[in-house]
Amino acid sequence: MYLTVKETAELLSMPESYVQSLILQKRIRAIYDGEQYLINKEQFNTHFEQLEKIKKLLDEMNSEPIPDDIDVKDED
Repeated sequence: MYLTVKETAELLSMPESYVQSLILQKRIRAIYDGEQYLINKEQFNTHFEQLEKIKKLLDEMNSEPIPDDIDVKDED
């Protein structure tokens, strides 16, 4: 499925001008049909999969209890 620059910007939560600059820098693959750039949505699947993995890893790290510090001395 192909998206316009506007739709891609909404999908990635980025400004349209930034998506346009990424296209011109060839960091996003796009096809120019004579009127507008069309971007294949499938090229972002890996990006979103990696984001989900990172979120899951961060959740696991944040739910882990903080270990007691062995260097703390009891001052009693």
